[in-house]
Amino acid sequence: MLDPPLPEVAFIGRSNVGKSSLLNALVGRRIAKTSATPGKTRALNVFLIDASHYLLDLPGYGYARAGKAQRAAYRGLVKHALVRERLRGVVWLLDMRHSPSVDDRAMQDVLVEGETHVLAALTKSDKLSQAERRTRERELRDDLGLPEDQILVTSAVTGEGIADLREAIAGLITAAA
Repeated sequence: MLDPPLPEVAFIGRSNVGKSSLLNALVGRRIAKTSATPGKTRALNVFLIDASHYLLDLPGYGYARAGKAQRAAYRGLVKHALVRERLRGVVWLLDMRHSPSVDDRAMQDVLVEGETHVLAALTKSDKLSQAERRTRERELRDDLGLPEDQILVTSAVTGEGIADLREAIAGLITAAA
């Protein structure tokens, strides 16, 4: 149990989707370690934000080099994180340049099954043109079956969508309180 007991929001996504970079952009300082090598986050990292809530940084899923035991440990960690009493929702990161992977689909099933409040953060928008971003956002929204207010286009590099994501997370925290 985290002390003090405050609302929690978990960050979940594939390895190399930009979770650490997005967390750092969101809070405006370097709290999570970034690396060009996928699979660096191996444990649940907890960050206290403004003495008002916690952000839970889970290891990335779908990393090919992870062994069977590591993948099983990851599944256990996710299960634990998603049933936490103070969890208000999940920020599910998806690289907007790619279609959802088999692992992304499996995570979507877990989130739907747990009736988890989800915000889908489409990352790495800076790597696409404005027209490509609009097209990919629409395609992914349709493909995932998510309402428009649950999808945010983001870039940790340019800051696109960061303020909107911060606001949406605040909404998750207050709506579920």
